[in-house]
Amino acid sequence: MINQTLARSVGTKLKLPVIHVYYKTLSTISRNTSLCVYQPILTNTNLARCCSVSSKVLITKQTKPVDQPKNTVISTIKPYLELMRFSRPTGWLLLYWPCTWSIALASTAGELPDFQMLGLFGLGAVMMRGAGCTINDMWDKDIDKKVERTKNRPLVIKSLSMFDAWVFLAGQLGLSLIVLLQLNLYTIVVGASSLVLVTLYPLMKRITYWPQFVLGLTFNWGALLGWAAIHSSIDFTACLPLYAAGVAWTLFYDTIYGLQDRKDDNKHDIYSTAVLFGSKSKFWLSSFATMSLSSLITCGVNTGQTWPYYLAVGAAGAHMFNQVRTLDIYNPKDCGNKFVSNNHIGWIMFLGIALSTLLQTSDESDNENMNLIPN
Repeated sequence: MINQTLARSVGTKLKLPVIHVYYKTLSTISRNTSLCVYQPILTNTNLARCCSVSSKVLITKQTKPVDQPKNTVISTIKPYLELMRFSRPTGWLLLYWPCTWSIALASTAGELPDFQMLGLFGLGAVMMRGAGCTINDMWDKDIDKKVERTKNRPLVIKSLSMFDAWVFLAGQLGLSLIVLLQLNLYTIVVGASSLVLVTLYPLMKRITYWPQFVLGLTFNWGALLGWAAIHSSIDFTACLPLYAAGVAWTLFYDTIYGLQDRKDDNKHDIYSTAVLFGSKSKFWLSSFATMSLSSLITCGVNTGQTWPYYLAVGAAGAHMFNQVRTLDIYNPKDCGNKFVSNNHIGWIMFLGIALSTLLQTSDESDNENMNLIPN
């Protein structure tokens, strides 16, 4: 018999050798309680163990772990979605925005950007970012298990094998190729050449403190690709400043991102700009912001942009310097939030370029193009 007064019941999860179960902790007022361990009390209720002289743990319902997928399909695809960071769209959006800038910049004066082209590049950004994450995790499997933020990635916890990752990578690259083949031949060649950078980036953190620079070269390839998709060529007087602005912007936001892992990176000799800059990170972030904004202004002057473009540059600059001002470089959560907020800069600049192009007249555009042709 149990002589006890029930004070409270707290439901939680208990791991037993074979199954996971829910259990309730029963706090009692009476200390004169006696019961045989594992004695059946009700049909589906057993005493599991005694936490103290005044509490009992009762199994009230046997079930699967709380976080286990509910069906076979979800349990099969979930590790792949985690491998490509599907639940975290910030990465593919940051890859996508330079593409949209270039497409909007290359649009005919007085017209909106080509929405079909924007859609194709959006799909390509999702696939290529997923492929990049897969390659990164394949390279970094042994490093990721040492870092708190990455220790539960699929290849680390072996929810996927390396063979699975290779097959999945091939599928993503195949879909990316299908998207790329919808574009002109010049763009196909330019796009395919970016695979070298995509493959090399994960290696850089092993040999240089500047892997973020290589990431910038990779993530902003769309600044060249978007213009090529519209014109079957690249106007370097327009695209190179835009590309440089994107590279500096990537150095800005990915250094902030790297500050989340600086403690683990220092411990395990992993290189990054965040590790290199340390307490001087804010100075360097301000420098990268200045370089990015200067390049955007150069691009605007070279392409004859109107006032919405420069308004967007000003808003983007205010956003970046506000990030630097309020950033706590020793707070991983704050660094993560600041990193995500850089998506605002992406759409601000896209709207600015699109509206600026819409307000341009054909005569202004023609005159500007004539000025770009060398005598």
